[in-house]
Amino acid sequence: MSVFEAVMLVCFGVSWPISIAKSLRTRKVEGKSPLFMAIVCFGYLNGVIYKATQSFDWIIALYALNMVLVAVDLSLYFYYSRDRRGGAPGGWAQTPQSEGAP
Repeated sequence: MSVFEAVMLVCFGVSWPISIAKSLRTRKVEGKSPLFMAIVCFGYLNGVIYKATQSFDWIIALYALNMVLVAVDLSLYFYYSRDRRGGAPGGWAQTPQSEGAP
């Protein structure tokens, strides 16, 4: 276990709840990159795998927590960007009304 590794993960970990809160408050995701978030999530997944197989210690919890936070932020990106594109929020399909239907 490295103190520097823990500090790095805590510092990165602080930014994700702030980003999530901003997305929830404003319902806007402009300026966010889903590719970047997916790459970061993949990096944290590899950190979890490494810690689980090669160097197991409590730091694995920080990797896992950060990965979950990034995944939540990524899902909010898709949820709110779909809403902006005119899709139904929450993944529900909109059915078109036929003309003359009540």
